[in-house]
Amino acid sequence: MKKRCNAITDVPGVKVGHSQNMEAFTGCTVILTEAGAVGGVDQRGGAPGTRETDALRPMHMVDKIHGIVLSGGSAFGLDAASGVMKYLEEKNIGVNTGVAKVPIVPSAILFDLGIGKSNVRPDAQMGYEACLNATESNQEQGNVGAGTGASVGKILGMKQAMKSGIGTASMEIGNGVIIGAIIAVNAFGDVVSPAEGKILAGVRSMQTGLIKIGSPGYFADTMKILSTLAGRQIMRFASRQNTVIGVVATNAILTKNEANKVAQMAHNGLALTIKPAHTMFDGDTIFAVATNRRKIDVNIVGAFAPEVVAQAIINAVMAAQSIPNYPAANALLKG
Repeated sequence: MKKRCNAITDVPGVKVGHSQNMEAFTGCTVILTEAGAVGGVDQRGGAPGTRETDALRPMHMVDKIHGIVLSGGSAFGLDAASGVMKYLEEKNIGVNTGVAKVPIVPSAILFDLGIGKSNVRPDAQMGYEACLNATESNQEQGNVGAGTGASVGKILGMKQAMKSGIGTASMEIGNGVIIGAIIAVNAFGDVVSPAEGKILAGVRSMQTGLIKIGSPGYFADTMKILSTLAGRQIMRFASRQNTVIGVVATNAILTKNEANKVAQMAHNGLALTIKPAHTMFDGDTIFAVATNRRKIDVNIVGAFAPEVVAQAIINAVMAAQSIPNYPAANALLKG
């Protein structure tokens, strides 16, 4: 039996690969389900950037998907999915239309153009490279793939934001059923510990130059800012460079309707860890995929989906590494 590594790749039938440009601080992540998987999606927030999501909704013909792409680069990054389609076509994977096999590869993007080089974005070549890097044991986190240019805490603009990344987690929920998540955390709000409500990474005080890193007062606290008159005025100038995107996967047997329900319930993981989530400045999107190997009630899968998403979000900010002008949470621990 494969050793679990607390990653979405613990789910049988799921591969993950990353590709990134460390000079431009952007990248993409591919989640491959080459044997086909039932897919669903739930998009919240006011600023989404997606591809092929309508195909996953109920009452639409497609019932299996072959990969999902999470990408930086804003809308330009949707091009990365073309490279994934090329890779899968070369492997003769896709929906058989009679004249060609067409891989079904939904995608969602986040905005990272303001943190690195805005003229360098994930493209088809980067998507293809992510596929070449994909394995069934990948557990990379932090400044890789779609998390390369991710940041959090942007109500006071990018100068007061912190570095985030991509995180993954998994758990076994009974009867041999495994649920995993991979989340690229590029939130407008702060990331908090669900148990304590303590801010782990978020908007830094305007006085951070005078406050020792990690000391009381280091965080400005987005929710407190929003409750003030000044905060309501600041919202007009807050960063629009946000969006949390991710995938929940399971080896449970789910219908298309049930996969969509799991994607919907998984968003509760954002509410547990991101304050606030689903704003008009975010395009928060979560996909759900089921590789259909173990029978279990969909309500059980949906109940644990927020838990694994929340853990992946925490892992994303804790695994992130500081870059110039953007400290990460682990820098706070070091003091």
